[in-house]
Amino acid sequence: MFEKYNKVQRAVLETTLELISEKDLQATSMALISQRSGVSTGSIYHYFQSKEDIINELYKGIVKFNGEVVLKDFYIRESIQERFKRIWENVIRFNMNYPKGFQFIEQYSFSPYIDEAAKQEACKGGWCGPLSKLYAEAIEQQLFIELEPRLMVQMHFGSVVYLTKAYFQKNIDLTNEIIQTVIHSCWNAVSKHNCTCKLSDNSYC
Repeated sequence: MFEKYNKVQRAVLETTLELISEKDLQATSMALISQRSGVSTGSIYHYFQSKEDIINELYKGIVKFNGEVVLKDFYIRESIQERFKRIWENVIRFNMNYPKGFQFIEQYSFSPYIDEAAKQEACKGGWCGPLSKLYAEAIEQQLFIELEPRLMVQMHFGSVVYLTKAYFQKNIDLTNEIIQTVIHSCWNAVSKHNCTCKLSDNSYC
């Protein structure tokens, strides 16, 4: 996930992610990072001002890599439904293939350790914005119900997060058939053509 960093930075970031996964953020000290990574404390401070700086760079690195993986082939000329299916399959596959990265994003995205500048920078390389635009396009083409696109994306992501956690806890086996069924269900949940929810006594969405 950290191929774009130099050798020292990569060692520090990879080690920090491992330690946080094994222990937690509070128990991950600079001394422990140095000991586990084999990088001297002086070298760490040459690239990172503090542990908080490492955590923020870790967040940006994971989110940007996540965006690259999830948005692969997203911009090719295909139907909205095909692009919808591809991006959500990429999200699920990323979570399965990079469990530590998934767990870090899921656990610390709203942590006070991640500053706003890091969140804004990471957001530019993430996938939520492009996917929200796809949802907006689907609404415009009368494919989806009229609801805030970002809200729909978060609703679907919440389902995927729950599914991924169940997979890691060995409660379910995420076969390709199950993945495709889940994605199909997400589409149907906001599809205008499948909606029969009553809004008032005489109207339906």
